[in-house]
Amino acid sequence: MKNLTTYLFVIFMAMFWVFRIVVSFCYSLGVNFITVPMDLNFEIILLFLTFVSMILVVKRSTLGGIIYLIGNGLYFGTSLFNIVSSLIAGNAYVNYADFMISFVGIILPILVLFDLLLDKNRKEHPVDKKTDWFYKNKEYDRQYDERADKNQYKF
Repeated sequence: MKNLTTYLFVIFMAMFWVFRIVVSFCYSLGVNFITVPMDLNFEIILLFLTFVSMILVVKRSTLGGIIYLIGNGLYFGTSLFNIVSSLIAGNAYVNYADFMISFVGIILPILVLFDLLLDKNRKEHPVDKKTDWFYKNKEYDRQYDERADKNQYKF
């Protein structure tokens, strides 16, 4: 991990992961918290997948971002779709905390995957500030004059 964005995304992933652990733990104890899991078994599977994907994202693997996006998309995407559908239908009761949590659960994996894909582009086309000023600058290209082609020495 070399970029600040990668550090921030991994920190946000970890914070959201800890939040989901607290939600699952409180739900299993029967304590009322901000929200409840939609499916506790799938939530626990998602927590383990998130941990594995965090490790892969730290190692800069695109597979980690894809696993994170698919897992969260399956879990939070259905919740977000149901909430948006009920908002459009005009239901009076919508839990906005669930809406925000589902929204973060969808947006965060998309941003992580975009960060990983942009980093792959940086790895394929690196920028080295120590040498690019010389090799990629037209002012420092070698200028040949008309004598350069005529220097043929005969013995």
